[in-house]
Amino acid sequence: MGWKRAAGQWAGLFALSAGLTLGLDAAALPAAWLIGPMVAAIALGVGGAAIRVPGSGFIGAQAVIGCLVAHAVTSDILLSIVQNWPLMLATVGVTVLVSGVVGWLFVRYGSLPGTTAAWGTSPGAAAAMVAMAGEYGADARLVAVMQYLRVVLVVLSASIVSHILMDGTAPAANAPVARVEALDPLGFVATLAVAGIGGWAGTRFRVPSGALLVPMVAGALLQAGGGVTLQLPHPLLTVTYAVLGWSIGLRFTREVLGHAFRAIPQMLLSTGLMIALCGVSAWILVTLLPTDPLTAYLATSPGGLDSVVVIALGANVNLPLVLALQTLRLFVVVLSGPPLARLITRYA
Repeated sequence: MGWKRAAGQWAGLFALSAGLTLGLDAAALPAAWLIGPMVAAIALGVGGAAIRVPGSGFIGAQAVIGCLVAHAVTSDILLSIVQNWPLMLATVGVTVLVSGVVGWLFVRYGSLPGTTAAWGTSPGAAAAMVAMAGEYGADARLVAVMQYLRVVLVVLSASIVSHILMDGTAPAANAPVARVEALDPLGFVATLAVAGIGGWAGTRFRVPSGALLVPMVAGALLQAGGGVTLQLPHPLLTVTYAVLGWSIGLRFTREVLGHAFRAIPQMLLSTGLMIALCGVSAWILVTLLPTDPLTAYLATSPGGLDSVVVIALGANVNLPLVLALQTLRLFVVVLSGPPLARLITRYA
Protein backbone atom coordinates (compact mmCIF):
# COMPACT_ATOMS: atom_id res chain seq x y z
CA MET A 1 0.00 0.00 0.00
CA GLY A 2 1.36 3.42 -1.00
CA TRP A 3 2.19 5.95 1.66
CA LYS A 4 -0.35 8.42 0.29
CA ARG A 5 -3.16 5.90 0.60
CA ALA A 6 -2.04 4.91 4.08
CA ALA A 7 -1.80 8.56 5.12
CA GLY A 8 -5.31 9.16 3.81
CA GLN A 9 -6.70 6.21 5.75
CA TRP A 10 -4.97 7.30 8.95
CA ALA A 11 -6.31 10.82 8.47
CA GLY A 12 -9.82 9.44 7.99
CA LEU A 13 -9.44 7.29 11.09
CA PHE A 14 -8.25 10.28 13.13
CA ALA A 15 -11.12 12.47 11.95
CA LEU A 16 -13.86 9.86 12.44
CA SER A 17 -12.45 8.89 15.85
CA ALA A 18 -12.38 12.51 16.99
CA GLY A 19 -15.95 13.15 15.88
CA LEU A 20 -17.35 10.00 17.51
CA THR A 21 -15.35 10.50 20.69
CA LEU A 22 -16.47 14.10 21.18
CA GLY A 23 -20.08 13.13 20.51
CA LEU A 24 -20.03 10.23 22.95
CA ASP A 25 -18.22 12.32 25.55
CA ALA A 26 -20.84 15.07 25.21
CA ALA A 27 -23.47 12.38 25.90
CA ALA A 28 -21.56 11.48 29.10
CA LEU A 29 -21.03 7.89 27.98
CA PRO A 30 -18.33 6.17 30.09
CA ALA A 31 -15.19 5.13 28.19
CA ALA A 32 -16.10 7.44 25.29
CA TRP A 33 -12.38 7.94 24.62
CA LEU A 34 -12.06 4.20 24.05
CA ILE A 35 -15.37 3.48 22.30
CA GLY A 36 -15.12 6.35 19.76
CA PRO A 37 -11.81 5.18 18.23
CA MET A 38 -12.93 1.54 18.42
CA VAL A 39 -16.17 2.14 16.47
CA ALA A 40 -14.32 4.32 13.95
CA ALA A 41 -11.74 1.58 13.42
CA ILE A 42 -14.45 -1.05 12.92
CA ALA A 43 -16.09 1.12 10.27
CA LEU A 44 -12.82 1.61 8.39
CA GLY A 45 -11.71 -1.99 8.81
CA VAL A 46 -14.95 -3.39 7.41
CA GLY A 47 -14.82 -0.72 4.70
CA GLY A 48 -11.54 -2.12 3.42
CA ALA A 49 -8.87 0.00 5.15
CA ALA A 50 -5.50 -1.76 5.12
CA ILE A 51 -3.82 0.17 7.94
CA ARG A 52 -2.99 -1.64 11.17
CA VAL A 53 -1.73 -0.65 14.61
CA PRO A 54 1.74 -2.19 15.11
CA GLY A 55 1.98 -4.90 17.73
CA SER A 56 4.29 -2.71 19.78
CA GLY A 57 1.59 -0.02 19.87
CA PHE A 58 -0.99 -2.43 21.30
CA ILE A 59 1.50 -3.69 23.87
CA GLY A 60 2.40 -0.13 24.84
CA ALA A 61 -1.27 0.82 25.25
CA GLN A 62 -1.88 -2.14 27.54
CA ALA A 63 1.22 -1.28 29.56
CA VAL A 64 0.05 2.30 30.12
CA ILE A 65 -3.38 1.02 31.21
CA GLY A 66 -1.55 -1.21 33.68
CA CYS A 67 0.26 1.86 35.06
CA LEU A 68 -3.06 3.71 35.26
CA VAL A 69 -4.52 0.89 37.36
CA ALA A 70 -1.43 0.85 39.58
CA HIS A 71 -1.76 4.61 40.05
CA ALA A 72 -5.44 4.37 41.05
CA VAL A 73 -5.44 1.22 43.17
CA THR A 74 -4.19 0.83 46.71
CA SER A 75 -3.60 -2.09 49.04
CA ASP A 76 -7.39 -2.34 49.35
CA ILE A 77 -7.31 -4.77 46.43
CA LEU A 78 -5.35 -7.39 48.37
CA LEU A 79 -7.51 -6.80 51.42
CA SER A 80 -10.66 -7.22 49.33
CA ILE A 81 -9.40 -10.51 47.90
CA VAL A 82 -8.39 -11.85 51.31
CA GLN A 83 -11.71 -10.94 52.90
CA ASN A 84 -13.94 -12.21 50.10
CA TRP A 85 -11.91 -14.84 48.25
CA PRO A 86 -14.47 -17.70 48.56
CA LEU A 87 -17.24 -15.59 47.05
CA MET A 88 -14.91 -14.17 44.39
CA LEU A 89 -13.69 -17.62 43.39
CA ALA A 90 -17.29 -18.86 43.21
CA THR A 91 -18.28 -15.87 41.06
CA VAL A 92 -15.40 -16.52 38.66
CA GLY A 93 -16.36 -20.19 38.59
CA VAL A 94 -19.93 -19.31 37.63
CA THR A 95 -18.69 -17.08 34.79
CA VAL A 96 -16.43 -19.82 33.42
CA LEU A 97 -19.26 -22.35 33.79
CA VAL A 98 -21.62 -20.05 31.89
CA SER A 99 -19.11 -19.72 29.06
CA GLY A 100 -18.71 -23.50 29.03
CA VAL A 101 -22.46 -24.02 28.68
CA VAL A 102 -22.68 -21.43 25.89
CA GLY A 103 -19.69 -23.04 24.16
CA TRP A 104 -21.29 -26.49 24.41
CA LEU A 105 -24.52 -25.21 22.87
CA PHE A 106 -22.53 -23.51 20.10
CA VAL A 107 -20.53 -26.65 19.30
CA ARG A 108 -23.59 -28.92 19.54
CA TYR A 109 -26.03 -26.87 17.52
CA GLY A 110 -23.91 -24.29 15.70
CA SER A 111 -22.13 -24.40 12.37
CA LEU A 112 -18.54 -23.68 13.36
CA PRO A 113 -15.95 -26.43 12.90
CA GLY A 114 -14.19 -28.42 15.60
CA THR A 115 -13.14 -26.69 18.80
CA THR A 116 -13.47 -23.20 17.33
CA ALA A 117 -16.70 -22.39 19.17
CA ALA A 118 -15.31 -23.69 22.46
CA TRP A 119 -12.31 -21.34 22.22
CA GLY A 120 -14.36 -18.45 20.90
CA THR A 121 -16.76 -18.40 23.87
CA SER A 122 -14.02 -18.19 26.50
CA PRO A 123 -14.90 -15.21 28.78
CA GLY A 124 -11.73 -13.16 28.65
CA ALA A 125 -8.04 -13.13 27.66
CA ALA A 126 -8.95 -12.63 24.00
CA ALA A 127 -5.39 -12.36 22.70
CA ALA A 128 -4.26 -15.42 24.66
CA MET A 129 -7.27 -17.46 23.52
CA VAL A 130 -6.67 -16.61 19.86
CA ALA A 131 -3.00 -17.59 20.16
CA MET A 132 -3.69 -20.86 21.98
CA ALA A 133 -6.63 -21.78 19.72
CA GLY A 134 -4.36 -21.95 16.70
CA GLU A 135 -1.92 -24.18 18.55
CA TYR A 136 -4.74 -26.60 19.45
CA GLY A 137 -6.10 -26.90 15.90
CA ALA A 138 -9.00 -24.44 15.99
CA ASP A 139 -9.60 -21.82 13.29
CA ALA A 140 -7.81 -18.82 14.78
CA ARG A 141 -9.58 -16.38 12.42
CA LEU A 142 -13.04 -17.40 13.61
CA VAL A 143 -11.89 -17.46 17.23
CA ALA A 144 -10.57 -13.92 16.78
CA VAL A 145 -13.90 -12.73 15.37
CA MET A 146 -15.82 -14.31 18.25
CA GLN A 147 -13.46 -13.01 20.92
CA TYR A 148 -13.23 -9.43 19.68
CA LEU A 149 -16.92 -9.26 18.80
CA ARG A 150 -17.57 -10.18 22.42
CA VAL A 151 -15.13 -7.51 23.60
CA VAL A 152 -16.87 -4.85 21.48
CA LEU A 153 -20.35 -5.85 22.65
CA VAL A 154 -19.27 -6.04 26.30
CA VAL A 155 -17.64 -2.61 26.13
CA LEU A 156 -20.73 -1.07 24.52
CA SER A 157 -23.19 -2.77 26.88
CA ALA A 158 -21.11 -2.00 29.97
CA SER A 159 -20.85 1.65 28.95
CA ILE A 160 -24.61 1.88 28.41
CA VAL A 161 -25.35 0.16 31.72
CA SER A 162 -22.89 2.48 33.48
CA HIS A 163 -24.57 5.48 31.88
CA ILE A 164 -28.02 4.29 33.02
CA LEU A 165 -26.98 3.38 36.57
CA MET A 166 -25.20 6.70 36.96
CA ASP A 167 -28.46 8.44 35.97
CA GLY A 168 -26.76 10.04 33.00
CA THR A 169 -24.35 12.02 35.13
CA ALA A 170 -20.67 11.49 34.62
CA PRO A 171 -18.33 11.90 37.59
CA ALA A 172 -15.13 13.85 37.30
CA ALA A 173 -13.25 10.60 36.84
CA ASN A 174 -15.03 10.11 33.52
CA ALA A 175 -12.34 12.19 31.87
CA PRO A 176 -9.83 10.11 29.95
CA VAL A 177 -7.28 10.71 32.67
CA ALA A 178 -7.05 11.32 36.36
CA ARG A 179 -5.99 14.96 36.15
CA VAL A 180 -2.94 16.18 38.01
CA GLU A 181 -2.33 19.74 39.14
CA ALA A 182 1.36 19.69 38.35
CA LEU A 183 3.32 17.11 36.42
CA ASP A 184 6.12 15.49 38.39
CA PRO A 185 8.96 14.82 35.92
CA LEU A 186 10.36 12.00 38.06
CA GLY A 187 6.96 10.31 38.30
CA PHE A 188 6.40 10.69 34.55
CA VAL A 189 9.80 9.18 33.70
CA ALA A 190 9.12 6.36 36.16
CA THR A 191 5.76 5.73 34.49
CA LEU A 192 7.33 5.48 31.04
CA ALA A 193 10.05 3.18 32.39
CA VAL A 194 7.55 0.88 34.12
CA ALA A 195 5.35 0.76 31.03
CA GLY A 196 8.26 0.14 28.65
CA ILE A 197 10.17 -2.43 30.68
CA GLY A 198 7.09 -4.08 32.17
CA GLY A 199 5.32 -4.36 28.81
CA TRP A 200 8.41 -5.86 27.21
CA ALA A 201 8.98 -8.32 30.08
CA GLY A 202 5.35 -9.42 30.17
CA THR A 203 5.42 -10.15 26.44
CA ARG A 204 8.92 -11.61 26.35
CA PHE A 205 8.21 -14.15 29.09
CA ARG A 206 4.69 -14.90 27.82
CA VAL A 207 2.86 -13.95 30.99
CA PRO A 208 -0.94 -14.15 30.37
CA SER A 209 -1.95 -10.55 29.55
CA GLY A 210 1.55 -9.71 30.76
CA ALA A 211 1.70 -6.43 28.84
CA LEU A 212 -0.94 -5.14 31.26
CA LEU A 213 -0.39 -7.19 34.42
CA VAL A 214 3.39 -6.85 34.75
CA PRO A 215 3.39 -3.01 34.59
CA MET A 216 0.38 -2.99 36.93
CA VAL A 217 2.15 -5.05 39.59
CA ALA A 218 5.50 -3.30 39.09
CA GLY A 219 3.89 0.14 39.24
CA ALA A 220 1.96 -0.72 42.40
CA LEU A 221 5.13 -2.00 44.10
CA LEU A 222 7.05 1.10 43.02
CA GLN A 223 4.41 3.43 44.43
CA ALA A 224 4.12 1.45 47.66
CA GLY A 225 7.83 1.05 48.40
CA GLY A 226 9.71 3.45 46.17
CA GLY A 227 8.17 6.72 47.21
CA VAL A 228 7.33 7.56 43.59
CA THR A 229 3.86 8.49 42.33
CA LEU A 230 3.12 7.45 38.78
CA GLN A 231 2.08 10.32 36.51
CA LEU A 232 -0.35 9.85 33.61
CA PRO A 233 -1.06 13.20 31.93
CA HIS A 234 -4.06 13.89 29.72
CA PRO A 235 -2.30 13.54 26.31
CA LEU A 236 -0.72 10.20 27.25
CA LEU A 237 -4.01 8.53 28.17
CA THR A 238 -5.90 10.09 25.28
CA VAL A 239 -3.42 8.49 22.86
CA THR A 240 -3.45 5.24 24.85
CA TYR A 241 -7.23 4.86 24.68
CA ALA A 242 -7.22 5.65 20.97
CA VAL A 243 -4.51 3.07 20.20
CA LEU A 244 -6.32 0.45 22.25
CA GLY A 245 -9.61 1.14 20.46
CA TRP A 246 -7.96 1.10 17.04
CA SER A 247 -6.14 -2.15 17.82
CA ILE A 248 -9.44 -3.89 18.60
CA GLY A 249 -11.53 -2.28 15.86
CA LEU A 250 -9.15 -2.76 12.93
CA ARG A 251 -9.25 -6.52 13.49
CA PHE A 252 -12.77 -6.54 12.03
CA THR A 253 -11.85 -6.66 8.37
CA ARG A 254 -14.22 -7.48 5.52
CA GLU A 255 -12.29 -10.67 4.81
CA VAL A 256 -12.49 -11.95 8.36
CA LEU A 257 -16.17 -11.07 8.74
CA GLY A 258 -16.91 -12.60 5.34
CA HIS A 259 -15.25 -15.82 6.47
CA ALA A 260 -17.50 -15.87 9.53
CA PHE A 261 -20.61 -14.32 7.97
CA ARG A 262 -22.85 -17.36 8.31
CA ALA A 263 -22.03 -17.70 11.98
CA ILE A 264 -22.44 -14.00 12.87
CA PRO A 265 -26.06 -14.45 14.12
CA GLN A 266 -24.94 -17.36 16.29
CA MET A 267 -22.00 -15.32 17.59
CA LEU A 268 -24.28 -12.42 18.50
CA LEU A 269 -26.71 -14.79 20.19
CA SER A 270 -24.01 -16.57 22.18
CA THR A 271 -22.41 -13.29 23.26
CA GLY A 272 -25.76 -11.82 24.27
CA LEU A 273 -26.58 -14.97 26.23
CA MET A 274 -23.23 -14.85 27.99
CA ILE A 275 -23.66 -11.17 28.92
CA ALA A 276 -27.18 -11.87 30.22
CA LEU A 277 -26.09 -14.84 32.32
CA CYS A 278 -23.17 -12.85 33.72
CA GLY A 279 -25.71 -10.16 34.60
CA VAL A 280 -27.55 -12.75 36.66
CA SER A 281 -24.23 -13.57 38.31
CA ALA A 282 -23.81 -9.86 39.11
CA TRP A 283 -27.27 -9.79 40.71
CA ILE A 284 -26.32 -12.75 42.91
CA LEU A 285 -23.09 -10.97 43.86
CA VAL A 286 -25.07 -7.89 44.95
CA THR A 287 -27.30 -10.01 47.18
CA LEU A 288 -24.36 -11.79 48.85
CA LEU A 289 -21.82 -8.97 49.05
CA PRO A 290 -22.42 -5.38 50.17
CA THR A 291 -21.69 -3.73 46.83
CA ASP A 292 -23.54 -1.67 44.27
CA PRO A 293 -25.04 -3.08 41.03
CA LEU A 294 -22.66 -1.22 38.72
CA THR A 295 -19.59 -2.57 40.51
CA ALA A 296 -21.00 -6.10 40.38
CA TYR A 297 -21.87 -5.78 36.69
CA LEU A 298 -18.40 -4.56 35.69
CA ALA A 299 -16.73 -7.16 37.91
CA THR A 300 -18.58 -10.01 36.22
CA SER A 301 -18.64 -8.64 32.64
CA PRO A 302 -17.00 -11.15 30.26
CA GLY A 303 -14.87 -8.54 28.52
CA GLY A 304 -11.17 -7.84 28.28
CA LEU A 305 -9.42 -6.76 31.46
CA ASP A 306 -8.03 -3.60 29.86
CA SER A 307 -11.40 -2.50 28.40
CA VAL A 308 -13.42 -3.13 31.56
CA VAL A 309 -10.81 -1.36 33.69
CA VAL A 310 -11.06 1.72 31.46
CA ILE A 311 -14.84 1.82 32.01
CA ALA A 312 -14.47 1.20 35.76
CA LEU A 313 -11.96 4.04 36.07
CA GLY A 314 -14.50 6.36 34.50
CA ALA A 315 -17.35 5.35 36.81
CA ASN A 316 -18.06 5.66 40.52
CA VAL A 317 -17.48 2.00 41.41
CA ASN A 318 -15.52 -0.15 43.84
CA LEU A 319 -12.42 -0.41 41.67
CA PRO A 320 -10.54 -2.88 43.92
CA LEU A 321 -13.41 -5.38 43.70
CA VAL A 322 -13.73 -5.00 39.91
CA LEU A 323 -10.00 -5.39 39.38
CA ALA A 324 -9.70 -8.31 41.79
CA LEU A 325 -12.47 -10.31 40.12
CA GLN A 326 -11.36 -9.50 36.56
CA THR A 327 -7.72 -10.40 37.30
CA LEU A 328 -8.68 -13.61 39.08
CA ARG A 329 -10.90 -14.63 36.17
CA LEU A 330 -8.12 -13.87 33.69
CA PHE A 331 -5.82 -16.45 35.24
CA VAL A 332 -8.60 -19.01 35.69
CA VAL A 333 -9.60 -18.63 32.02
CA VAL A 334 -6.05 -19.00 30.74
CA LEU A 335 -5.42 -22.08 32.87
CA SER A 336 -8.78 -23.73 32.19
CA GLY A 337 -9.02 -22.85 28.47
CA PRO A 338 -7.40 -25.93 26.88
CA PRO A 339 -9.01 -28.62 29.09
CA LEU A 340 -12.41 -26.91 28.92
CA ALA A 341 -12.28 -26.70 25.13
CA ARG A 342 -11.42 -30.40 24.91
CA LEU A 343 -14.19 -31.29 27.37
CA ILE A 344 -16.80 -29.26 25.49
CA THR A 345 -15.85 -30.80 22.15
CA ARG A 346 -15.83 -34.31 23.56
CA TYR A 347 -19.32 -34.16 25.07
CA ALA A 348 -20.92 -31.98 22.39
